[in-house]
Amino acid sequence: MRIHARVHRTAAVGVTLLLVGMLGACTSSSADQSSQEGSQELRRFYEQELAFEPCEPYASNEADAELFANEQFECARMEAPMDYEDPGGETVSIALLRVPAKGGEPVGSLMTNPGGPGFAGMSFAPLIAAMAPDSPVLEQFDLIGIDPRGVGASTPTLDCYTDAERENDAMSEKTYVGSWTEEETRQWMQQCAERTGSEEFLSHVGTRDAARDMDVLRAVLGDDKLSYFGASYGTRLGAVYAEMFPENVRALVLDGPMDPYAGTVERRKQQYTGVQRSFELMGASCTEMPDCPLGSDPEAVTERFQEIVQPLIDEPVPAGDGRVLSFSDAIDGVVAGLYSQASWPTIIKGIREMQNGRGDALIGLHDAYYQRYADGTYSNALEATEVINCLDEERHAPEQESKLRRTMTRIAPFLDTGRLLDDTRNKCEAWPVEPTLGYPYATDIKGLPDTLTVAVTGDPVAPYEEGTHLAEALEGSLLTVEGEQHGAALIAGNTCVDDAVADYLVNLTSPPANARCTFE
Repeated sequence: MRIHARVHRTAAVGVTLLLVGMLGACTSSSADQSSQEGSQELRRFYEQELAFEPCEPYASNEADAELFANEQFECARMEAPMDYEDPGGETVSIALLRVPAKGGEPVGSLMTNPGGPGFAGMSFAPLIAAMAPDSPVLEQFDLIGIDPRGVGASTPTLDCYTDAERENDAMSEKTYVGSWTEEETRQWMQQCAERTGSEEFLSHVGTRDAARDMDVLRAVLGDDKLSYFGASYGTRLGAVYAEMFPENVRALVLDGPMDPYAGTVERRKQQYTGVQRSFELMGASCTEMPDCPLGSDPEAVTERFQEIVQPLIDEPVPAGDGRVLSFSDAIDGVVAGLYSQASWPTIIKGIREMQNGRGDALIGLHDAYYQRYADGTYSNALEATEVINCLDEERHAPEQESKLRRTMTRIAPFLDTGRLLDDTRNKCEAWPVEPTLGYPYATDIKGLPDTLTVAVTGDPVAPYEEGTHLAEALEGSLLTVEGEQHGAALIAGNTCVDDAVADYLVNLTSPPANARCTFE
């Protein structure tokens, strides 16, 4: 199940909402980073000049084409080493979009990341500008949206599936009700390398590589210190940057945070516990309705859902335009809706449709989650998520992977297929290098200024405790938000949160201890 950490956007309520041996295996000291910036080969990257231009040529889909036509936005490409241990070798191109500050003299740039890992960020800065148009943040900062290496308009671009393979979604069915063999993991890695164009590149798209790119971009944009807003997985990226470059940090806002102490097994347990909790709350709200498809007993909603969704394994239902809703599509659609309480009515509608032999509402949530466009094409967010996780997440022996898979079903039984699960293997086991992130990360950092972590009490995929752990690790401030959704800042429409975030970013004034906001 792909609920690691991502920001998800859905129009269910008419507004955009928040909806998971190499360089990084051991952390580098700030002194090492500074000396590397000063090295002759790296200096050319830090001293390059960006050529900003209209954004229309950067669009890779119809939605971005319409968005990027705005003459207010400026776009550019930054060059970075493919391998920071070999800065004289091959390079990558990082695409970025700038929304200029409304005020005359900006504080500087505010880099942003929407999560994933692997979500394109060039459209994220315009989203912030649209959702928080009166925020002092827009007055005082140039907003910078970045497509991280391998993602979106950046090149090389990660490519592991054709659109036809995505439409068929055989990989999801394998993940839920099938299994991965050793040969299939090898074939998948080779397929990613061939379609992306380089096996070497697959070794250099992890979070530590992206953090290095951020530091180069900070310097290229003319900022002595980094100001940053990261959502969901973007909190991991921001925390790793703080670990690697503490002396270069001005302000970090980390919204919908990931626990830096939790390895892959612990984090998955946290997430699956969170989504099961949210499913039960959604189901309980449904039972208060006279026509709830999950019945009238809040204690039986998981069992009732299983009765409705499990038959889709053998018999998918029509979902419009010649498409069908499969078991994996339905599960992904439900999980997508659980990212925000505002989308619970759409989930309930979708379950009712399933009960009646249709899948339109849930396929809509699925499509928004995985960025399927009206013409049947997909963004490369899924490929990027999987590849980046191959470099960030821990891997396990087949018996451990199989045990973990069954444990997740016990923790989140609404996902249960009703069938015995075959033994499986870690999808990334054939990857060219071992994971490069390392756990724990971003702990015991010296010289880091105050940071601001924003954590929602009912966050389904980044449970509140993860936020408290991140704030503790960074020895920073924590803003608690009462609510049921993933993330709360700048694009969620909460004035209390946005005011606190703006005060911190603009004035470097942190909220008081025990500060709380609420979603009504």
